[in-house]
Amino acid sequence: MTNGVVPQWGAGRSLAAGTSQWIGLLAVAAAAVIADQLTKMIVSSTLALGEEVHVIGPLSIHHVQNSGIAFGLFPTATAVVIFLTGIAVAWMLIFFARSGSRHPILPVALGLLLGGSISNLVDRIRLGHVTDFLDLRYWPAFNLADTFIVAGVAVLIGALLLADREPPRAKTLPVPGQRS
Repeated sequence: MTNGVVPQWGAGRSLAAGTSQWIGLLAVAAAAVIADQLTKMIVSSTLALGEEVHVIGPLSIHHVQNSGIAFGLFPTATAVVIFLTGIAVAWMLIFFARSGSRHPILPVALGLLLGGSISNLVDRIRLGHVTDFLDLRYWPAFNLADTFIVAGVAVLIGALLLADREPPRAKTLPVPGQRS
């Protein structure tokens, strides 16, 4: 029994991730890592560094290496980038463990974020750089991991914004014989 005067500090149900949420998160993250690593391997083994193949419109496959972060920022700070990415991955896992059942889209959003982050982290540790290859001419080259990270953030923001919306009110129908 709840007391209307005493505040309730927690939800009635646990928000911790259950088995199905963990399976979803790991499946999405693993798919993202595999897709990213496979495409980087294909590009690295097919095109020489700096080589470019036009695909369609502004899109080309351009084999470049990036030792920095987004847009090539901090190219000499690889150790710092590795450390900060590791912290971010750990934080996402802790957040998911505690809140994974909060929203049904969380496993997908965080799975994309984790998969992209982990794949680029593996490259930085193993190679000291990431392989970028998607080139749109007007934007710095990027890879699938970067795309997964951006998509994960977009899905997460979308889910948060939609969750904050007030649900539509149900229309009440008049009861026959009752005055309104």
